[in-house]
Amino acid sequence: MAALNSSETVRVIVRCRPMNQREIDLKSQTIITMSTQLNHVMLEHIEQNNEPPKQFTFDAVYPVDSITENIYADSVFPLVESVLEGYNATVFAYGQTGCGKSFTMQGINTPGSLQRGVIPRSFEHIFEASSVAAGTKYLIRASYLEIYNESIRDLLGKDVKATLDLKEYADKGVQVPNLSWHQCTSVVECERLMDKGNKNRATGATLMNKDSSRSHSIFTILTEMCTRSELDGKDHIRAGKLNLVDLAGSERQSKTHAEGERLREATRINLSLSALGNVISALVDSHSKHIPYRDSKLTRLLQDSLGGNTKTLMIAAISPAHDNYEETLSTLRYANRAKNIKNKPHINEDPRDAQMKLLQEEINRLKQELINTGGVTRGGNQLLAFDGTVG
Repeated sequence: MAALNSSETVRVIVRCRPMNQREIDLKSQTIITMSTQLNHVMLEHIEQNNEPPKQFTFDAVYPVDSITENIYADSVFPLVESVLEGYNATVFAYGQTGCGKSFTMQGINTPGSLQRGVIPRSFEHIFEASSVAAGTKYLIRASYLEIYNESIRDLLGKDVKATLDLKEYADKGVQVPNLSWHQCTSVVECERLMDKGNKNRATGATLMNKDSSRSHSIFTILTEMCTRSELDGKDHIRAGKLNLVDLAGSERQSKTHAEGERLREATRINLSLSALGNVISALVDSHSKHIPYRDSKLTRLLQDSLGGNTKTLMIAAISPAHDNYEETLSTLRYANRAKNIKNKPHINEDPRDAQMKLLQEEINRLKQELINTGGVTRGGNQLLAFDGTVG
């Protein structure tokens, strides 16, 4: 393993969406003002005239006319670049239900759209980099899971309703042992996996959002890179992991009027988000001796992203409408605490259980079998791809 780098804080940005039709119909007033030069967010409480606006400062702010292309270029691009160097990185979207988290992460998934989401742009970024990197072999795999009612489900598995367990390893941290991983050789394959997972994801209608996500989702891209060293003639493997997290939205029953199953879902969502908030608070409290990661499946899965070996970006999504004042204030306070979390990312070099290494060993075994059985060679060398097929 490479030596630990100095710690770095979680990067936090805020995006404000335009008024939606519901807010327009309610004749909502705008209470958000943003300064992109100073990265300030001003929140006005119009029902309390004597109360001065609350001001927050973040790493970047994106007003109602912002486009995802710029958000990606400014704030996400450097993280994905670090994944290609062998770091772990996490991008997660947080905010009230209906505030544009899924829009930012998934976006308008058509080529050339300025509002193409963070997840499909990450696919393009990784495969474009792998196609031009001379002398480096890539193995790219993806998984997609959701946490629904505090149960983990594989959105790409044979049985999407089956629940999976978490397991914590001393050397690898928290893992989902039976989660399916899918090898990808193109952007199109990644997009197909994303579309398949999205169709299996739990969603439902509420008064605040007709397509409300009822689960937290994590799309993970694992990139292994193998480079032959000119110094020792050996293969050196680095592994970078990118977690793309679309959290379910916090919500109030008084606004959504949720009942029955929707109310139970909302209760679970709010409890897990509260657990996440408690972890963030404990991490930034110098007197805290215990970080309550074990209070929810979400915080256990994000354990390495909050205070661990990961470069992390939080995208806080907010509404500009005055009737969402309390929820917006809560989101901004939540995000303001998160920017003080310190992580200690380092490059993952030569992981002992790297899939690429296992595949290479299988290739070498197949080569030997071909030689032993008189298999056809090309110029004295058998050429094989990482999937074990003859090249």
